[in-house]
Amino acid sequence: MGASQTRSLLSVFEEDAGTLTEYTNQLLQAMQRVYGAQNEMCLATQQLSKQLLAYEKQHFALGKGDEEVISTLHYFSKVVDELNVLHSELAKQLADTMILPIIQFREKDLTEVSTLKDLFGLASTEHDVSMAKYSRLPKRKENEKHKAEVAKEVANARRKQHLSSLQYYCALNALQYRKRVAMMEPMLGYTRGQINFFKKGAEMFSKRLDSFLTSVSDMVQSIQGELDAEAEKMRISQQDLISVNESVYTPDSDVTSPVINRNLIQKAGYLNLRNKTGLVTTTWERLYFFTQGGNLMCQPRGAVAGGLIQDLDNCSVMAVDCEDRRYCFQITTPTGKTGITLQAESRKEYEEWICAINNISRQIYLTDNPEAAAIKLNQTALQAVTPITSFAKKHEAHHPSQNVKPTDNGKTTPSESAGIQDSTQLIALGTPIQFDIVLPATEFLDQNRGGRRANPFGESEDGSKDEEEDSLLQQMFIVRFLGSMAVQSDNTSEVIYEAMRQVLAARAIHNIFRMTESHLMVTSKNLRLIDPQTQVTRASFELATVTQFAAHQDNKRLIGFVVHLRETPGEESMSAYVFESNTEGEKICYAISLGKEIAEAQKDPEALAQLMKSVPFTNDGKFVLLNDQSEEDGATREEGEESEA
Repeated sequence: MGASQTRSLLSVFEEDAGTLTEYTNQLLQAMQRVYGAQNEMCLATQQLSKQLLAYEKQHFALGKGDEEVISTLHYFSKVVDELNVLHSELAKQLADTMILPIIQFREKDLTEVSTLKDLFGLASTEHDVSMAKYSRLPKRKENEKHKAEVAKEVANARRKQHLSSLQYYCALNALQYRKRVAMMEPMLGYTRGQINFFKKGAEMFSKRLDSFLTSVSDMVQSIQGELDAEAEKMRISQQDLISVNESVYTPDSDVTSPVINRNLIQKAGYLNLRNKTGLVTTTWERLYFFTQGGNLMCQPRGAVAGGLIQDLDNCSVMAVDCEDRRYCFQITTPTGKTGITLQAESRKEYEEWICAINNISRQIYLTDNPEAAAIKLNQTALQAVTPITSFAKKHEAHHPSQNVKPTDNGKTTPSESAGIQDSTQLIALGTPIQFDIVLPATEFLDQNRGGRRANPFGESEDGSKDEEEDSLLQQMFIVRFLGSMAVQSDNTSEVIYEAMRQVLAARAIHNIFRMTESHLMVTSKNLRLIDPQTQVTRASFELATVTQFAAHQDNKRLIGFVVHLRETPGEESMSAYVFESNTEGEKICYAISLGKEIAEAQKDPEALAQLMKSVPFTNDGKFVLLNDQSEEDGATREEGEESEA
């Protein structure tokens, strides 16, 4: 049984226990009223008997014939006294067999369930506190002793919560048997008392009800026997469950070599949800999450069912660094809007959640056999795609890299199926993908010799004529590098779309989610990628070599361009570069297009003058591309600073 079903069943059992408590109180009130009426009957018959005897002492003025009345009333008084004895016995029997069992059931069984529920709640709270402390452990390894102490505290809290939950569940299960006994046993005592009363009074109803009462008594004994057998079975199961290895309770116990299932199409478990409480403050809340179809659901504690928190269709998921916490990942909507940030408790959970969300986002769950589709997809991807990262290049002597062979792992449309030959003509099969920008050693030394840094604001450092000419267009955009790969054609923008598809597919399949942020400076001469911290130029592309550029048709924040380079005489190469921008990719395309127009117009003074008339200038003599560009970039930077804070 899954955790989601267990939580739902627990809610049903708790609701049943609450209803039973309310009904028991009402039933006890009704029975106490019957018992009170019977006691009142005893007092009433006593008073009646005394009142009948008191007739003789009234000294009526006209007392003729009173002797017969007095003797008759004396006889009635004896009859009433005898009935009073029977009523007293009935009242005592009702107290012992009707009132006492229902009071014991309420005070013992129902109170026990309520107490165990409180203990279970306290144990759960204690576990949440210890998990919160564990989740706040930094990624640094300086204090392993403190980490071990916190992990041990989590294990103890989990063991305590496990034991209290087992006791609570056993009590809830036993309550289902005891309530049946508790409902029938008082009525059995009530009926027997009434029958005994009538037997002694008039010997009636007994023969007709003896067999029924016997069967009810047998039923009670049978239920009691089932309860004893179930209690023994639960006791044995409880001993087996609490005798497991201590590593079961320790979080991330298999961090070095976790067994990860990458073919999941559904996932459930506890995650920490990041909530923004102020401009720069955040809180983390531990909640139960589970997937249902293409939706991510969240079930708060105490709720019977979960609620929708994120639609996963066509979403993207990536690992993120967040507040020095481990195992954090972020879900982004198809439009590029940042969704939610979550934290898993272990490496296994972290990677399985990312894989499961990635599989669901491709709508595999809609196929006839989702499990087989997920297995086939990941097997094909692992055979066809092996990414090359800059880290692998640096350690090539120890960890030789392999070529990347991207395949289509997204949703297949008829046009895609028909265009497989075209995609191979655009990008050769087996083309490696590079996920980090790695400059050649000589180029890196040339760019950084003397500590010279690029100025993102277009201000001249040496006053050269070239810098002044470039001042006609200098526009900066915040981008994140996704990947680059060699292409075979630059005649159509389809090559950029195909490169985007293969880069994103390879990243998703291999869980490569980290991206390098840069400032993309667009001028009329070149495109430069600048480190936002050091202002050092990471890469530079002459604008004349940029032969194709386009934004993604659906995800407007994806931008790519093709660079055509002549490596040696007679040899040329073309590479596609893919980025994610904080703004719409069309704005970057517009800036590149304008830069090319300026570069072309600078060859003809008349054309340049005509262009300068058509595009407005800023006060310092630069082209104004989009009035809202600076505002949007500034707002984006402020938002990024807030999220980092």
